[in-house]
Amino acid sequence: MMQDLIQIRSVATRNVLASLLCAAAGFLVSVAIFSWFPERFILLGIFATSASIVASMIAWFKFREPEFSIEISRDCLRYLHRRGHWQVGWDNIQCIDVPKAQRNMQLEDLSLVGIKLKDYAPFLNSTPLRLMTNILMEQRPLLLLGDQKSGASGASFSSDLIEDDKYKYPDGTVIQGIPAMLANRMDKLRQRLGYDLFISVAELDRTEHEFVALLRECQQHVATTST
Repeated sequence: MMQDLIQIRSVATRNVLASLLCAAAGFLVSVAIFSWFPERFILLGIFATSASIVASMIAWFKFREPEFSIEISRDCLRYLHRRGHWQVGWDNIQCIDVPKAQRNMQLEDLSLVGIKLKDYAPFLNSTPLRLMTNILMEQRPLLLLGDQKSGASGASFSSDLIEDDKYKYPDGTVIQGIPAMLANRMDKLRQRLGYDLFISVAELDRTEHEFVALLRECQQHVATTST
């Protein structure tokens, strides 16, 4: 039986306290080195200070993220981000699976969950522009994974990153700006990897295959109970 709300906590947001403790420990070590150790240990002090700064930055970025990265309800699948959230209704999901890409002459699973939509419009109409921009940036490596053109030059790959700012829906409606760019990107990734939206395994509390099984089970339960 499906719960009313299933919340998934991202691996990336865990251990904020541990990161802060590491930052504090590094700072104390650096102070001790600069205060009491001979001058020949100054490089060690600089290293401890740098490590403390890095740990502090990691803790800060983790702290800024929402407590949960995914929420699964009877109505939709919702992805939460510090720049907003996107959501997709179960009736708008055509397919959920782990994408594959060709590596070393064979297909290998990617550490992602792929979602293929039936209709782009509900997703694009409800997603904040800030989050759309973030998605466009984060998806750039996927263009390289999904590029099946052998011998592609650096110039051709760079041009591949630029999306058209106009997009026409199947019904003839034309949209412009960032939503159009994201729609064109989704089209491109669908052709290469088979899916429109992607969730990294780093956003999950389980493997990508286990998460796919969970989503399929939830979608099937909703479809069964709504008929």
